[in-house]
Amino acid sequence: MARILQLDTAVAELVNDGDTVAMEGFTHLIPMTAGHEIIRAGRRNLTLCRMTPDLIYDQLIGAGCARKLVFSWGGNPGVGSLHRFRDAIQNSWPVPLEIEEHSHAGMANRYVAGASGLPFAVLRGYAGTDLPTHTDTISTVRCPFTGEELAAVAALNPDVGVIHAQRADRAGNVQFWGITGVQKEAVLASARSLVTVEEVVDELPEQPGAVVLPSWAVTAVAEVPGGSHPSYAQGYSERDNTYYQDWDAISRDRERFRQWLDVEIHGSERSPR
Repeated sequence: MARILQLDTAVAELVNDGDTVAMEGFTHLIPMTAGHEIIRAGRRNLTLCRMTPDLIYDQLIGAGCARKLVFSWGGNPGVGSLHRFRDAIQNSWPVPLEIEEHSHAGMANRYVAGASGLPFAVLRGYAGTDLPTHTDTISTVRCPFTGEELAAVAALNPDVGVIHAQRADRAGNVQFWGITGVQKEAVLASARSLVTVEEVVDELPEQPGAVVLPSWAVTAVAEVPGGSHPSYAQGYSERDNTYYQDWDAISRDRERFRQWLDVEIHGSERSPR
């Protein structure tokens, strides 16, 4: 059953050096504040998994938390490149970074297989690409019924799955809605899970289209209002487009990035301006 914890306590208990960590949220409900707490905790040698590693992983990579990135597409949405990610790949700064690249469909199917307790997933994909020759977790299988050759991807079972949601009740049941991405699958595929929420309420109200993760499927819940900033939480906040634009200049320069870490992560401010 899920426990209600302070964010720093939850990260200290659940995220260890060397863990495989999935922090999911597609455009919406990105667990940014949890990512910042992982940086503050000084975690190292993490394998970071994410379908769209945007600012949250650019910051973790630049802070030296990651040794490997498992992903599909990476960039600053609507702005450009992830410059801390690029610096790690091209110059091994601050530490070398290994990459494992997939398609969106491949990553989504890996989470589904992991959540379903299956060893791999089957899909029509990767045809015409060279990803299978560079990625050990992509292979092929032949359908026993039709003889068709299909792509197969290994199940993804992170040590820790981290997501942000709108609400949880005091028993630890989690409710979220809007663009839900693969948050549910990431939590169910993970050995441990942390959900930050906008608010903890006595009882979850009815919400059209909502996903509910039962308490037994969640390890810990932390109440973190604004925990997805600069992304948004439908019904609670709007996307901070200026933050994404400002991040481009901050992340291009190592010294400016170090200053951002000192002030925004280890200090008290949040805006990157």
